[in-house]
Amino acid sequence: METLVLGGGCFWCTEAVFQRLKGVQKVVSGYMGGLFANPSYREICTGKTGHAEVILVEFDPEQISLEELFLVFFKTHDPTTLNRQGNDVGTQYRSVIFYADEAQRETAAKLMQQLETEQVFDAPIVTELSPASEFYPAEEYHQNYFNQNGYQPYCSFVIQPKLEKFRKEFKEKLSSE
Repeated sequence: METLVLGGGCFWCTEAVFQRLKGVQKVVSGYMGGLFANPSYREICTGKTGHAEVILVEFDPEQISLEELFLVFFKTHDPTTLNRQGNDVGTQYRSVIFYADEAQRETAAKLMQQLETEQVFDAPIVTELSPASEFYPAEEYHQNYFNQNGYQPYCSFVIQPKLEKFRKEFKEKLSSE
């Protein structure tokens, strides 16, 4: 198994997408990239801690490649908006890849360049590439959020449409939900 840490806005959204991929064994919502240890959700929400909402993805590289994971990441959030995803605004919602090693950094940078060259997006990609630091799991009530709270308005109006788009574009990559 390998791990990858991604921040694409609200971790509830990215968690819901990556949980549905073949080859992904585990997804944990949490925080990375901030100024101090063991931040709380309340502290993160101030935007003053420097942490990003992220997911830690544990995956089997024999079932899904790093390139495929990065492509899903870029296609299921807006990597062209700085410190925001939709109505979620602040540095905690930045688009970021926290790479574990040089291979992850190089793979991400190469794909970003390819997407820019192909003009896949209407604006430049602003996704940050940063070395991984300490990962802090989010509070338990944030884990597996969409699966347990799909009836909540945020889930219905924000996450559900992302999942529908994801299912259409990546149907061959879906695990049996």
